[in-house]
Amino acid sequence: MVCPVDLADSGSVFSATADVRDDQAVVRVTGEVDLATADTMFATATRQQVARLTLDLRQVSFFDSAAINALIRIVDRFPQGLTVLPSTQVHRVLDLAGLSDQPWLRPS
Repeated sequence: MVCPVDLADSGSVFSATADVRDDQAVVRVTGEVDLATADTMFATATRQQVARLTLDLRQVSFFDSAAINALIRIVDRFPQGLTVLPSTQVHRVLDLAGLSDQPWLRPS
């Protein structure tokens, strides 16, 4: 599933795609995750009926408080089965938010 969002003002293209195999999904997010796109990231990640989720944010260039809120809601849905692969920018934001020591977060 691809969910593009037009961000003409910023020059960035957001997408969230899901690849589901058995009881695991990998959701790849690219571009900017902000107020306009955070709900799409959340919906793409939680739409899958799986036990384990890898949220690949390595291609995310911007991550704001709306994105953090969506991520925390995803954590609530997958308390034991979540892995987050952050970009350097995402890791920096999560570190500033006090979330860099979470077990679901992998080093960038």
